[in-house]
Amino acid sequence: MLRTLLAASTLALAAVMVTPAMADTVVASPRTISLSGHGEVRVAPDRATVTIGVASQKDTAAEAMKDNSAAMQQVFAALKAAGIAEKDMQTSNFSVQPRYNYPNDGSAPTLVGYDVSNNVTITVKKLDTLGAVLDAVVKAGSNQIQGVSFDASSPQAAMDEARKDAVADALRKAKVYAGASNVTIGNILSIEEGAVFRPRPVVMMQAKVMRADAAPAPIAEGEQTLAVDVSITWEIK
Repeated sequence: MLRTLLAASTLALAAVMVTPAMADTVVASPRTISLSGHGEVRVAPDRATVTIGVASQKDTAAEAMKDNSAAMQQVFAALKAAGIAEKDMQTSNFSVQPRYNYPNDGSAPTLVGYDVSNNVTITVKKLDTLGAVLDAVVKAGSNQIQGVSFDASSPQAAMDEARKDAVADALRKAKVYAGASNVTIGNILSIEEGAVFRPRPVVMMQAKVMRADAAPAPIAEGEQTLAVDVSITWEIK
């Protein structure tokens, strides 16, 4: 019995021992260098979105609704005449709210009328007509213009150029660090895309009342910056 246990212990010990040949097969972790790159491209926008509408105030809700509906019908007609397709118009806000007078003496407020607001967000795909479109809706009765924002309808090609620039930027840095460290970079081990930056809509105009006889609004769409960050890891030879 004792002899059997000793034999089993010897076999178990031999099983956990690492021979020199096995030790030679242990692979060391590769030396690496990881850097980030940034690329950006400026593009000209080719469309704009703007929210326009009509705010009406009357003594009763029915009167305010009637006045607002008539004005909005004129606004929609002006939009269609200006070449804005129905698919590029979407109601973004409609509200009916009572209006109260709050006395300074702290007594109970009194109902003095109703406010009706109806807003529609439109997409203008011909930027050279934007000023004329805004002029037309104001003349038609719109007294609310809440922000103009510009966008590129197909930014994919520009984003891909920014990605190429980001990779080139990371590679440039890697060569600088490798040269300063007297090492040579090898194969790429990993590529990871980081932040992608697209411009947020910028409010260019906000007005609740505009003169109907004013000249068409001058519009400057400018350019937008699309940017990409990338992280790359190389093997050091």
